[in-house]
Amino acid sequence: MATLTDEEKECRTLWRYIEKRFAKGVVEYGLIEDGDKILIGLSGGKDSLALLELLAKRARIFKPSFSVVAVHVVMRNIPYQSDVDYLRSFSEGHGVKFIVYETEFDASTDSRKSPCFLCSWNRRKALFTVAKSEECNKIALGHHMDDILETLLMNVTCQGTFSTMPPKLVMNKFDMTIIRPMCLVHEDDIIALARLQGYKKQVKNCPYETDSNRSVIKGILKQIEAMNPEARYSMWGSMSNVQEELLPKKVGGR
Repeated sequence: MATLTDEEKECRTLWRYIEKRFAKGVVEYGLIEDGDKILIGLSGGKDSLALLELLAKRARIFKPSFSVVAVHVVMRNIPYQSDVDYLRSFSEGHGVKFIVYETEFDASTDSRKSPCFLCSWNRRKALFTVAKSEECNKIALGHHMDDILETLLMNVTCQGTFSTMPPKLVMNKFDMTIIRPMCLVHEDDIIALARLQGYKKQVKNCPYETDSNRSVIKGILKQIEAMNPEARYSMWGSMSNVQEELLPKKVGGR
C-alpha cells in the first residue's frame, strides 16, 4: 500500500469533515428524498464545484436514491470567461450530466433594477427552465453557512427583516424546491478543499461588479467571530429560537 503524503492526509481529513457537515445539513433539513432528480447550478466557482462533488458521491449511496445533473448558465452579455471544457470534464468525471445554457439580458430595459439584480434574476430563470426540461424536482445551489449568516446580517441591517436564505425553500407556484445542501459547511473549509483538490479558478470580468455590502458584512462576520469563536453557531441557533414574547410588539394597528 502506497504511503500517503502529508497533503493527501490533510485532504482526506478535510474531506471527511466537510462530508460530515454536508450530511448533517441534508438530514436535519430533509433536503434529499428518494426519487429526487436534482439540478446543480454550476457556476464554476469553488462552492459549486464542491457541491457537485459532494452530491455526486452522495448519489452513489444506496439510500435515498437520487440523481443529479449540472447546468452552467452562460450570460452572453457578461464577459465571464468560464472554462466550459474544464467544467464538462469535471462533471462527467464524477458521472454527472453537464449542460450549457446560454441567455442574456438588457440592462437598459429596466432602470429601476440594478444590472446585478437583472443578471441574477435571469440566471435563476434559466435554472428553472433547464430544471423543467430535465424533469428535475429540485435545484441545488452552492450557498454555504457563511453565505446564509451574511444574508441574515444584511437583511437585519439593510432590510429590517429577520430572514435569510433557507436550506430548503418549497416554491409551490413553480412546482420546484430550492435546496442548499452545504448550509452547514464553512467557507474556509471549502477554500482549503479547493486548494487541495486543485479546483481550476474561473475568470470573472463583470463590468457591473463593484464592492458590495456583502463584502463589508463578510468582514463584520469575521470580526464577530474574532470576539466569539462560537458566534456563527449562536447566530444559526437564533433562527430557530425566536422568543417573540421578548421582542417589541405594537399595540393595535398603530
